[in-house]
Amino acid sequence: MNKQLLIASSLLLFAALYFGGSYLYQKSNASVSSDKQSALVRSNAFVLGNPDAKTTIVEFFDPACETCKSFYPFVKNILKQHPDKLKLVLRYAPFHTDSYYVVAMIEAARLQNKYLEALEVIYKYQDKWASHTGTPNIGLIWSFLPEAGIDVEQLKNDMKKPEIDAIIKQDIADTKTLGIRATPEFFVNAKPLVKFGKIELQALIDSEL
Repeated sequence: MNKQLLIASSLLLFAALYFGGSYLYQKSNASVSSDKQSALVRSNAFVLGNPDAKTTIVEFFDPACETCKSFYPFVKNILKQHPDKLKLVLRYAPFHTDSYYVVAMIEAARLQNKYLEALEVIYKYQDKWASHTGTPNIGLIWSFLPEAGIDVEQLKNDMKKPEIDAIIKQDIADTKTLGIRATPEFFVNAKPLVKFGKIELQALIDSEL
């Protein structure tokens, strides 16, 4: 009787592993539904890499997110390894307190052709201005921006432009459409990164190249 019970238990475990693995495989190969595809890439989003590349990475990020800061050089290095085959579309998901304001800084810097310079200097000093337990000190960022060659006074004026507010609000709306609740969130050719991690992201990108 015990032997029969053991065999039955083994069969149940095998079935659970099989169907669970099958589900994860199908999910990992599933793309965002067609009605949500437009929420992935907007024409005004910043693109890094070859704009005509067939493989598209979409990243929703928050400049106050420590993990986003960690992934930035990793993804940038992957782009460097495949300069003609990849493009990265950067989208905003300002979930942390006051991140909306920081995102507006980055978008305004874009008008000075300093998008990446602003993003990188903001990441560089993230541990000084961002806070994950209390209130962030956004005001400190102003003193860091000149290091990136940014005209701070012009940036302050440009941040007030309604088109910048519209871009950020659209990105926030798209995070809701796509069900994004944490950052960074990655999609490769509209396929979501199911299991989060650098190795998993590399594998998903490699499978699409």
